[in-house]
Amino acid sequence: MTRTGTTQAHLRRALRREVPSTVGLLADEHDFTAMRRYRTFAFDDHTTYLRQVEALLKTLATQGGHTTVALFDPEEYAAYCAETTIDPDHPTSRSRFTAHLAATGAHVTYTGQPLSTLLPELIDTTVRHATWEYATTVLATAGDCATCGKDIGKAAFERAARLLARLLDAAGPGTHHLVCSVPAADDQLIAVLHAHGTPQPTTTVDDAAAAEFTAVLAAGITLGTPGGLVLRTSNPGDRDRLHGWRLAGGTLTPLTEAEVFAAYCTDARTGEPLSPEPGVDHRAGFPLAPDPDDDWTTHH
Repeated sequence: MTRTGTTQAHLRRALRREVPSTVGLLADEHDFTAMRRYRTFAFDDHTTYLRQVEALLKTLATQGGHTTVALFDPEEYAAYCAETTIDPDHPTSRSRFTAHLAATGAHVTYTGQPLSTLLPELIDTTVRHATWEYATTVLATAGDCATCGKDIGKAAFERAARLLARLLDAAGPGTHHLVCSVPAADDQLIAVLHAHGTPQPTTTVDDAAAAEFTAVLAAGITLGTPGGLVLRTSNPGDRDRLHGWRLAGGTLTPLTEAEVFAAYCTDARTGEPLSPEPGVDHRAGFPLAPDPDDDWTTHH
């Protein structure tokens, strides 16, 4: 190779490191099987497919560029092809859809982690993204209150933020794990939040996670559907404590100790009793301090 050719190849490699890559990943056997109906889809075996995807990711990593991975959903892909009038049985169409996912959907950065670590992270990120989109759509389309004229979604989000702040203030010191569950049209909206309380009292939370949690709680308030919130608190050397609340009428009502025990020690699918988790105390939800702006039931 001439000196000019060597220089040009070096420049191309340098430029390649500045071009981001996105890989669309078929995470499970069901989605993989759905893609096999396309003649141009080259793979017959999901295990082989995953092995080749991991090899591709490693190769991209050696080239020094930024690589992300997005969940490739065959149903969304078919709908995208129909909407954009492109042939779904073509590699270029799959590439266009993957680029669309990179711009609009959930994705995670590949940093060399094995697929056994990347796949659960990708699925969790995708579910959280879908939950956030659904919850914010509920809030954005709720309209105005017929009584006071306020934006119902905005008022519900503000109310949910106050409820969360009062709950964390009352929770006290410890590592807190909160789960909010709200029935939606065809599914269950679930949000998770980790927080750390200190004796001062101050509470440390991730702002993005807190916003997602607040949006789901606010969606439940807006929809007026019965939901629930549970709090697990851990402190070194102590037994974990479980508390629970019922979401109804725009507020959180404490569950009794028996209701918290029943919620945790009953199989939600079969209704059969489950053994209590060792080292855990089931306790009633504690009452929250009154909200000075509590006019939800009056106006909404």
